[in-house]
Amino acid sequence: MAKRNTASLTICSTAFLTLGRAQAKTLGMPDLPIAVIQHPFGVRTRDEIRALAAECVGTISSLVTEPQATESGSADAAEESPGDVRIRDDLGEINRLFRERQWSDGLPIVPPTAARVESMLAGLRLPPTHVVARLAPGFGVATVERIAVNAVLAGCDPQAMPVLLAAVEAITAEEFNLQGIQTTTNPVAIFLLINGPVAKQLDINGKFNCLGDGSWANLTIGRALRLVLRNVGGALPGDMDRATQGQPAKLALCCAENEEDSPWPPLHLERGFAKGQSTVTAISVEGTMNMNTHTKNALDLARVTAETMIHPPSNEYCNGGEPLMIFGPEHAQIFHKAGMNKDDVRKLLWKFSMMPASRMSDREMLRVSGQRREELGEISANTLLPISRRPEDILIAVCGGPGTHSIYVPGFGNSRAVTREIKAD
Repeated sequence: MAKRNTASLTICSTAFLTLGRAQAKTLGMPDLPIAVIQHPFGVRTRDEIRALAAECVGTISSLVTEPQATESGSADAAEESPGDVRIRDDLGEINRLFRERQWSDGLPIVPPTAARVESMLAGLRLPPTHVVARLAPGFGVATVERIAVNAVLAGCDPQAMPVLLAAVEAITAEEFNLQGIQTTTNPVAIFLLINGPVAKQLDINGKFNCLGDGSWANLTIGRALRLVLRNVGGALPGDMDRATQGQPAKLALCCAENEEDSPWPPLHLERGFAKGQSTVTAISVEGTMNMNTHTKNALDLARVTAETMIHPPSNEYCNGGEPLMIFGPEHAQIFHKAGMNKDDVRKLLWKFSMMPASRMSDREMLRVSGQRREELGEISANTLLPISRRPEDILIAVCGGPGTHSIYVPGFGNSRAVTREIKAD
């Protein structure tokens, strides 16, 4: 074991030490020194934090100036591949192997045989080795073939491949912040919202129970993306995925917008695409909140909807987020009959969801003061905090079937939705 001085290191709390070591290894730096700080911080006094900081400074000084033990070099894990796996044709045995190697999401998988993968690739113009992106936090290489393997695992039809390719492009855009989404303690999941002709072509549900069970395309496409995030991106729970609890949407969350029953232009038209184009919009979401109101008054509907959005322990108010409102067709029609378009509704939601900063906890007050001072100026207990930086940042889509229900979908806060065209192959 060699000894060397170092000029590079990283700093992790004990809760993120596993992530730090795993990510350093995947980036080809298995011996990267790590200065470790004892977790948690939220329950400590300022004096205790100062003591921890002083101790950390001493650790950093030692790691930088003193010779450190190094392990033998490691190949870039992002380039590693398990290669072909030969196993008896027994579904139970295959699933056990995938569970043991953490290649599944905890549900039964479809064995990705060479024939099934070739079928998934058939008809695509892109070659199997084409690199679509590198996926944080492990920065694994998402080739077309690797995406196809995970599509087979999830049970996708081959026609879903263009959707998945566009989705992988969307989530790796810088503004989406995939590194943060994949490694946070927050339960954030990725929601895929589909617009355009492809929704009908693939039978992606945007009506009854569109966020629930029953739709093969919705569930398999959403699940395939999650498997790509695990198997290519390296976000394994407890390893690089540090979600405190997680949420069911991390298994699969995908639906179409109900363009047929919406009185408004669909989301992708608002985002610069044409009616005949098909798109996927990737949105980081914390969960769903049902809003059941029988009011027929548009202002009343906007008020109770906005009051549902207000929640003090929120990343959105700390960062200025990009929340998503999914209106059921009946609620959307109430606004439409009152002469309101989406922008009118956004302005009302933005106004009615203003929250007094005094409702934040003392620690969140510090966060919001640091992160939104440039936008809002000095923040006091009497400051009214907007949920997003601008009314235009509130996303609106119409999904679901008949009924007086809409869904509020809070966002991660420090992520922005990304839309990509689904190109027919």
